[in-house]
Amino acid sequence: MRVAIIHYWLVGMRGREKVLEALCDLFSQADLFTHVYVPEAVSEKIRRHNVTTTFIGRLPRARSLYQSYLPLMPLALEQLDLRGYDLILSSESGPAKGVIPPPSAAHLCYCHSPMRYIWNMYHDYRARSGPLTRFLMPMLAHYLRLWDAAGAQRVDRFVANSRTTAARLHRYYGRDAAVIPPPVNVDDFEIVSEAERGDYLLMVGKEKLVVIGGGEMLDRIRRMAGPTVTVLGPRPFADLRYYYARCRALVFPGEEDFGIVPVEAMASGRPVIAFGRGGATETVTPNISGVLFPEQTVEALIESIRACAATDFDSARIVAQAQQFSRARFIERMAGEIEHLCGAHAFDRPAPGAAADRRAEVSGAASEAALAGVTFEPRRPTPRSARASALPSIDRPIDDGGLAAEKVRAAGY
Repeated sequence: MRVAIIHYWLVGMRGREKVLEALCDLFSQADLFTHVYVPEAVSEKIRRHNVTTTFIGRLPRARSLYQSYLPLMPLALEQLDLRGYDLILSSESGPAKGVIPPPSAAHLCYCHSPMRYIWNMYHDYRARSGPLTRFLMPMLAHYLRLWDAAGAQRVDRFVANSRTTAARLHRYYGRDAAVIPPPVNVDDFEIVSEAERGDYLLMVGKEKLVVIGGGEMLDRIRRMAGPTVTVLGPRPFADLRYYYARCRALVFPGEEDFGIVPVEAMASGRPVIAFGRGGATETVTPNISGVLFPEQTVEALIESIRACAATDFDSARIVAQAQQFSRARFIERMAGEIEHLCGAHAFDRPAPGAAADRRAEVSGAASEAALAGVTFEPRRPTPRSARASALPSIDRPIDDGGLAAEKVRAAGY
């Protein structure tokens, strides 16, 4: 089975690219398609694949100005020749799903969010734009919305990274979606004892404050920082891991579609103080793994910090909750969705041996991942897909948090 994976642009490694890496693990021979590709900015795992760019990648200064070419991306995607592919996986936050799939191919879209700059956050983006962009945005965004809604009908199956995103897919496209949270390498983080923890909140707070990360506001934050604030900027994973494990709590004041950062803090056994909207409401459980504050005001944040300080959190329970978002679970559930789609799609568009060939290929990918300790349980089959072969079962179950709890207690709890 030939597999094509469409990712909007490959210019760095963030949470969405971690999803792409997991898809590459499922299909090690898949071909990748993207608008702009910066090889040195992505992982070796991604570089091992054959990567094809749209004509956007050949335009002047595309590596840095790729977002300026957004109005051309619908045309660019539709020029991709995907004939001969049996399965198309699109990973979308920017334009990706609007390819023209062959009639015989199954198309599954993993959606991080419908494009926020033309849908739910359109007015926010326009208000922050310069005069020329602000003038052009209404016309361009209207055209992009029409194309984006039409492109959604070229997808056989949507998978959303959160219930928040699934609700947007239903509102803007009229499409239902399964919900599979993105993979988090929860086992890469450490848990330390109370004696080893510092006296700071990570990212924000009225106490000692440590800010980690880059972005457009980094210089401004550095100028604003007082004597109790340490602005580290972008740091390697080893440093991030150190600060996660030793903070009193992570403060997450923004609204994200999912938000991997809170899960990483939880994997370190630390509670999270988060704004109670968006993905944080699906990962942070009040009084178990953190505190949610109802509005983005100074008063609400201060109150939530005090509530967190007054709560006796169990690090073992926090880590166990983080295990729900492990990479193993993501691969298991995505394999089930793909197996279900390919089985149903093969019977909808029959060809000699197509059903057996496709499901055998997905089963083979599942078997390879199983060597890493992943259990696969196919999604509930339709009567037609029930006739095809099932994925292999593995006796060893996925860690339900018990092993994580033992790991925490071994650290001295």
